[in-house]
Amino acid sequence: MNRFPLKVSGAVARVADSALGPHQTAVIRIGFSATWLLFLLREFPHRQELYGPDGPWDWDLADQLVGSNGAFTALLWSDGQGWFEALYLLAVVWSVLLLLGWRTRTMSVLFMVGVLSLQNRSVFMGDGGDNVLHLMSVYLVFTRCGQVWSLDARRARRADEARARGERPRDRTGPALWGVLGFLLLLATLAGRMDGDRFVPALLWAVWLAQALWWLVGRYARTPQPRGLLDVVANIVHNGALLVIMAEACLIYATAGWYKIQGSRWQDGTAVHYPLHLEYFSPWPALSDLLTASGTLVMLVTYGTVAVQVAFPFTLFNRRVKNVLLALMITEHAVIAVVLGLPFFSLAMIAADAVFLPTSFLRRLGNAFGRAYAGVRTRTLRIPPSRTRADGAPVPVPRRTGSPGEPVDHVDQVDQVDQVDREEPAGRGPTVPAPGKAPGTRP
Repeated sequence: MNRFPLKVSGAVARVADSALGPHQTAVIRIGFSATWLLFLLREFPHRQELYGPDGPWDWDLADQLVGSNGAFTALLWSDGQGWFEALYLLAVVWSVLLLLGWRTRTMSVLFMVGVLSLQNRSVFMGDGGDNVLHLMSVYLVFTRCGQVWSLDARRARRADEARARGERPRDRTGPALWGVLGFLLLLATLAGRMDGDRFVPALLWAVWLAQALWWLVGRYARTPQPRGLLDVVANIVHNGALLVIMAEACLIYATAGWYKIQGSRWQDGTAVHYPLHLEYFSPWPALSDLLTASGTLVMLVTYGTVAVQVAFPFTLFNRRVKNVLLALMITEHAVIAVVLGLPFFSLAMIAADAVFLPTSFLRRLGNAFGRAYAGVRTRTLRIPPSRTRADGAPVPVPRRTGSPGEPVDHVDQVDQVDQVDREEPAGRGPTVPAPGKAPGTRP
């Protein structure tokens, strides 16, 4: 009887004490921001037809639709060409900054504003992946997605190192960014631009006030308890949003699988054959013909797709089976991206699937990227290989002592290391003068 309360208290403590899945949320942040960024860059020459004021779905039609459903879009604040171009470019910039993890809390909000503004402006533009991106851009606002693999994580490490040295780091960029965005949000509210859907304006103001409270407590609190309380609240919100993202991914696959079961073409095993012969979904006709040449292969792919989608939510209780089905679904989306020509739909779904990836795999993946980056950086900057003394201790490369801005003389640094090696030859250790010998001479 005593085990159950202990398990409950342990689960509550785990949810409140830490933000779960930091690597998974980082992959989600990188995946969705990269998907949206690549889409905006690819459609940059066609942006006018997709979301511009002179497109087929013109400004008046969009204004009527938004007036009826109350959707949020900043593109309808003005029908000018300059406003459209500025917001489109800002959406690109916000995607890049979220991808890099710079001020992730603020950038996640701005990323959501960019996604909602463009997608709600022309709701008929998309291939299914836009719906996933639409929802996940909102969920990302509630997550602490910059704890690893981000510029914020690097800034936090440097701040901890400064505190360890007895320094008190000051953040001037955060308050300045908060003040500018608050001023713009106030202007938009007073101008009546937030009179439609109440959810997005309320969310923007809530995040803005929470950021202010976070900074004030960190700056002026004399005890760690207030900051600890805010950490607990942020962890609970993060973990709740992570659970919603997982449930959303399961719901997508479950509904897709059960709807497929009801279709006669999926029941007789021929459903995959037809989209492969549609001109719009056949960027590689020869490849489509090759895949549909075998009726057995088409039947296996059709039934396998339904089986994997229906079974996946039930495999979350078994880690090994879940990982196998997860690999199959990621492979399936990669094939869809190539064969059917739907790269952004596939990228969005793969990013959503990443929430279920094992932490050990993500850590190994991050370490591999870190080693690759270090190797590229070493070759680019021409950093000399590490050397060791006779006792195994490394010989550090002497640092430059010149004035700031003075170019580093790489040859002089190597010569200094070589001089150290000559003074202490490998395999012998430090030279000790023999009796009767002057210091610095060989015995």
